[in-house]
Amino acid sequence: MKTLLICHHDEPLNRIGVARWLASFSELVGVVQVEEPRRRLWRRIRRELRRVGLVRFLDVLAYRAYDRLLVTREDRAWEARELERLCAAYPPVHPRTPLLVTAGPNTPEAAAFIRRGAPDLLLARCKTILKREVFALPSRGTFVLHPGICPEYRNAHGCFWALANDDLQKVGATLLQVDEGVDTGPVYRYFSYPYDEVSESPFVIESRVVFENLDALREELIALAEGRAARVETSGRPTATWGQPWLTKYVRWKLRARRRRSRITAFCGSRW
Repeated sequence: MKTLLICHHDEPLNRIGVARWLASFSELVGVVQVEEPRRRLWRRIRRELRRVGLVRFLDVLAYRAYDRLLVTREDRAWEARELERLCAAYPPVHPRTPLLVTAGPNTPEAAAFIRRGAPDLLLARCKTILKREVFALPSRGTFVLHPGICPEYRNAHGCFWALANDDLQKVGATLLQVDEGVDTGPVYRYFSYPYDEVSESPFVIESRVVFENLDALREELIALAEGRAARVETSGRPTATWGQPWLTKYVRWKLRARRRRSRITAFCGSRW
């Protein structure tokens, strides 16, 4: 099975960890490493501002400030430990594996690079919606490991919004095939783990729903390449697109989670 990875240069869990994992069970025929220009960030900011309005966008900025000041250091420490674990579990990618550094996954050079590699499967670990002339290139399709349960939690930060909505059974990742919509393609499998909503951050939870399930993901990708994977029926279920986290939602979620933990602890104590 020939695979190809699209990822961002500043996300080592994907750039190094996922690349090593893919190369451990498939022929990794290339890595497209995206280094986005700053104007693309401003484009995302303007899109989010139009989507939620000025007041809610201030809520988004407040969450970003809180996260950077109080959470990011612990997230980076966890990320370093997780990367160390992945590097111990999977050998390095062959040094001759083709690498393309590009400003975006939809560039003509990215399409040409993918075409030359002729992968059976393409795994997209990037924020950009892929165009048909890119996602249609692999013979068996292009797939994403979306950190959210689809179709209920499409687009961005699906795990965060499931937790913010107290929808605890919908905290997980979705393996789905890319189409022209936003996480609207065929769903093949869901993944989760026993997360700790009190002590774990959104970043850690959204990462662990993927990285705690690499063995099962490997088997599903092999089944997809062999044409024996079964789709999950999702028709009739509610669907929605979500955006960036809000600080107000984050605070309410964490307070609710702590109250829930306190009630459980009190109940268990009374039983003893």
